Amino acid sequence: MAYALDGLAGPPPTGTDDSWTPDTGSVASEEDNAGALKPHSKGEAAGSRGTTAIASDGGSVDVQYDGSRTETEVVGKKGDRRRKSIQVIIEKADRKGRYTLTADDAEFREIMRSGMEREAAKLSGKTRNRIRDLVFTRQFTTFDRQNPIGSQSPFHGFFTLFWLAMALLLIKIAAQNYKNQGSIFGRAEILHLMIDRDLFALLVTDGAMCFATSFGFFLHKAIAKGYLTWNRSGWIIQSLWQVFFTGSVIWVSFYREWPWTHTVFIVLHDFVLLMKQHSYAFYNGYLSRVHRRRKLLTQKLEQLQVIEAQEGPSPTSPDAQTPLATGIDISTHELTHRRPKLGPKYSTNLSAEHSEIASMAKAIEDGEPLDAEQIQTFGRVINTEITILDEELRGKCTTTDNAYPKNLTLSNLVDWTCLPTLVYELEYPRQEKINWWYVAEKSAATLGVIWIMIILSQAYIYPVVIETVRQKEAGMTLEERWKEFPWVLSDMLFPLLLEQLLAWYVIWECLLNVLAELTCFADRGFYGDWWNSVSWDQYARDWNRPVHNFLLRHVYHSSISAFHLSKMGATFVTFLLSAVVHELLMFCLFKKVRGYLFALQLSQVPLAAMSRTRLMRGKDTLGNLIFWIGLFIGPSLITSLYLIV
Repeated sequence: MAYALDGLAGPPPTGTDDSWTPDTGSVASEEDNAGALKPHSKGEAAGSRGTTAIASDGGSVDVQYDGSRTETEVVGKKGDRRRKSIQVIIEKADRKGRYTLTADDAEFREIMRSGMEREAAKLSGKTRNRIRDLVFTRQFTTFDRQNPIGSQSPFHGFFTLFWLAMALLLIKIAAQNYKNQGSIFGRAEILHLMIDRDLFALLVTDGAMCFATSFGFFLHKAIAKGYLTWNRSGWIIQSLWQVFFTGSVIWVSFYREWPWTHTVFIVLHDFVLLMKQHSYAFYNGYLSRVHRRRKLLTQKLEQLQVIEAQEGPSPTSPDAQTPLATGIDISTHELTHRRPKLGPKYSTNLSAEHSEIASMAKAIEDGEPLDAEQIQTFGRVINTEITILDEELRGKCTTTDNAYPKNLTLSNLVDWTCLPTLVYELEYPRQEKINWWYVAEKSAATLGVIWIMIILSQAYIYPVVIETVRQKEAGMTLEERWKEFPWVLSDMLFPLLLEQLLAWYVIWECLLNVLAELTCFADRGFYGDWWNSVSWDQYARDWNRPVHNFLLRHVYHSSISAFHLSKMGATFVTFLLSAVVHELLMFCLFKKVRGYLFALQLSQVPLAAMSRTRLMRGKDTLGNLIFWIGLFIGPSLITSLYLIV
């Protein structure tokens, strides 16, 4: 769950500056700089970025350069085409990266200025408290038969061999059970543990949990109607609800004295629903602030439209003026820092904001006299800001049908709850229809793998656990139990490794693909090739992509933007939160706090840092060997410690 972001792992390949282009098969990429994700050099970034000029009537501008003269073709909304030649002079200034553009045509200057402001706003990714965007793409999981790359892998035969070995192992266990107990299923204590006690209560509790996730929906409906505001009371109410939600589920598991099978299911599902609620609430909370700012600027624009222009020079303060000029001084540095001058996208307190928009709003509110040129300039800048806010409210939507606040519907909430992702967006890539044969295949695989896990646990893990419990109940001292520790550890090495691999496969390959097919969710990069990991941070990023993406957006970046932590500090906070959640699960299972898993989780920080040292750099085979040793020993070591001590 944890991942290294600053000084812990090599940077993923980057495309343009401040963007992260995912590796092949990656589920999502972050559009803003992720901290340790090193961008390309400035020269490369300059070559990969361009400024898009947008026509004032919503059409496109096609610019063809011929020396210093430019011929433009403006295409209107209805397809009307009008051509005219405009003389444009571009002169290089003394400072590097600065140019002076002079055009005789006022309309062309207006189009260029508007387009550059929009582009500058998009390029600025340093706004505080901004929700980080993730890009979802169409892709398949590695072991999915629909994945053409996976089916053609030269290691496909090992995949077949693994399942053949599982089948032969099951036959061996069944034969042994029949020989010793007269039944191929044996005593089946774990199966009876799952279905004989409180199964109905477990299902009712799970259904109540799913229904309770609608709390965030009703909270945001109240915010959208203006009864509450997110930045004042909304986020506090949501945070308190999340604590109550998780605490209640844990209390129920303790009160009902559920066995470990019930506890694992309900607590893990509680964590999933908790992350879904958090992402839904805090992303919509951000959008609600953007929507409020848009509404406020729209009101200012309406006030501006009824102001009568003053004849002659106006005494308006310089801070509120943005005079036009026949020559436009283009500066790459100024363009990339244009966004802060317009103000944060979420700010609604214009009186405390230091930006051109705030100065203009104050001039409009105070009724200061404005001449015609100032009114036109104010209107253009405010309209540009409103357009940018509209794009923010639309998010990744291809249409405005699901833009905020239109997304606040029960159908959208139900759809989001069922989607196999933990990062809320207004729109995801979808496939056209459901392949019901595929659903049946993956559902059968899910049930089959769970059955294999039950049989393996019954044959190789359950007897060891029962014996250690019996030793405790018989009054064996801790010193005597410590003598049994190496044998308990060795007895569970192979069974727990198999259980870990099968548990990962049944969730990330089978169950999530079933949900993806039923919801037509097209981005199925639920994991990467974690088995090739050369460091623990690489494993943490790749084995569970949905949780990694959640932590990346809502923990790592939120720590930096909201609490002003450094990248290293945010990384440590992310590891710390992951360790606390893991230890909480152990507390629910064993009813005691020991901190073994907590400590091992935090040990990933120095281990990940060590993988970047000169000692380990370039030694991928050694790194992968260390990773597999840790994965092989870790589960049995932790389980043995909780059982013995």
